[in-house]
Amino acid sequence: MPITNQKPVRKIIHIDMDAFFASVEQRDNPELRGKPVAVGGNAQRGVVAAASYEARKYGVRSAMPSVTAIRKCPQLIFVKPRFEVYKQVSAQIRSIFAEYTPRIEPLSLDEAYLDVTENLKGMKSAIQIARQIKQRIKEKTGLTASAGVSYNKFLAKIASDQNKPDGIFTILPDDGESFVSSLQIEKFHGVGKVTTEKMHTLGIFTGEQLRAQTEAFLRLHFGKAGSHYYHIARAMDDRPVEPDRIRKSSGSENTFSEDLEGLGEILEGVKPLIEDVWNWCERTEIYGRTLTVKIKFNDFQTITRSKSTTLPITTHDFFEKITLEIINHATFEKPVRLLGVSVSNLQDMRMYEGKQLTLGF
Repeated sequence: MPITNQKPVRKIIHIDMDAFFASVEQRDNPELRGKPVAVGGNAQRGVVAAASYEARKYGVRSAMPSVTAIRKCPQLIFVKPRFEVYKQVSAQIRSIFAEYTPRIEPLSLDEAYLDVTENLKGMKSAIQIARQIKQRIKEKTGLTASAGVSYNKFLAKIASDQNKPDGIFTILPDDGESFVSSLQIEKFHGVGKVTTEKMHTLGIFTGEQLRAQTEAFLRLHFGKAGSHYYHIARAMDDRPVEPDRIRKSSGSENTFSEDLEGLGEILEGVKPLIEDVWNWCERTEIYGRTLTVKIKFNDFQTITRSKSTTLPITTHDFFEKITLEIINHATFEKPVRLLGVSVSNLQDMRMYEGKQLTLGF
């Protein structure tokens, strides 16, 4: 018989907790159950860190400025974040994952990839493993999770969004290409607002239309990312599940419905982004030494400006001060279409517990 080197089909699960922060608050406070809840600050510069499904019905979303959220849902109840509690619950969930596989790639406190091709239970069905994990999470934490099951990370991630909340969805190897073909471009994980708009200008609205493009064409318009789009349009994604995945940066950006004109509007526009990135730093205890502001003008010209410190930025006031200094030193001769804030040169600050840090440029 001929010898083949064909790799076995991988079995990848993506687990995503349902409205995680808000669900923890509703679990711990019965008075919040069934009501629209936002975790975050309701001050003028506040931002929504998470929204319950009751709030989402009104259009409230994470990273939305609190003032906008209140306009959409006047009865919205704001709850102060309790990141220590969220981390404790996340650790409980992670311990459940570890009962099935050591190949766990956490993306945040509330989601992770699991490679269960070979698993500690000796189970053949990844679908059954996903069902068991969902049940164990419910029993141990009282919370629900949604699961996506497929043969690569891209499809597993998309699958987990299909039947939220408390759902499970599977994309089998024979169905991958047809599923992607029918997908709207904005539903592709990793294709944000700006890229979606650019694809639309190129006449690309669906996975089928994306697949019709050559790799050279996509690289011409999207650089190195073009190769990634070429492959995922064919339901191809060879990225491994990386247990020791090290994040290089974290950021937030917003394309505004109306261009910003004048320094005052720009400073107001950047504040929710500052809060969004800072919330991520606080809940992960990962802080950075470099802050970068991305500015896209209405003619699509894009510039970035950065500042670095000698040690990680560990206070909100200093984080905000540096970001606003970057904005104040930039030149705005044209209206602004998009703003972004990101932090890089990251450091897990748990390594410094008990030590005193000083900050400076």
